Amino acid sequence: MTETPPNIQHDSQQDSVVACAPDGGRGTWAMGSLFEHLVGPEQTGGALGVALVTQPPGIATPLHRHQREAEAFYLLDGEMTYVAGEDTFELAAGWFMYLPRGLPHAFRIRGDRPVRFVALTVPGGLLRLYDEVGVPATAMRLPGEGEGRPMAEEIGRWNEVGPRYGLQVLGPPIPA
Repeated sequence: MTETPPNIQHDSQQDSVVACAPDGGRGTWAMGSLFEHLVGPEQTGGALGVALVTQPPGIATPLHRHQREAEAFYLLDGEMTYVAGEDTFELAAGWFMYLPRGLPHAFRIRGDRPVRFVALTVPGGLLRLYDEVGVPATAMRLPGEGEGRPMAEEIGRWNEVGPRYGLQVLGPPIPA
């Protein structure tokens, strides 16, 4: 039997192979959520960022847009309402969504269980924003009570750091 290899990265060039074993990425707690980094801009010459994201029910983003990145995600588990431009989508496991750069969007996690989705950004620098706003995860799970930053502090950090990443807040979250 072949042993599962550790995370492999030959060098920091864009044409390098990157392999990430299950639970092998580093984690960040931000927005009461877990962002497990599968590949980042430092491994892809800035071209791509991919994370496995777990978010609890009730989490909602304000209406916002990214001036530098296009985003895509594939919903593995859970339910969410997603506003993308003028359209509203009720998403469940199996949905895929692509968001072009600059498109206003927001989402709210619905239901009684967390969502899990694979999130992709092109180029990949957006994952660094979550690192600056959040804290390193000490385990690959949702943060527990008292773990992560207090929400008021985190919101302040989003407002401070977001513009450096081309994040522009346009309006309030989707109502509960």
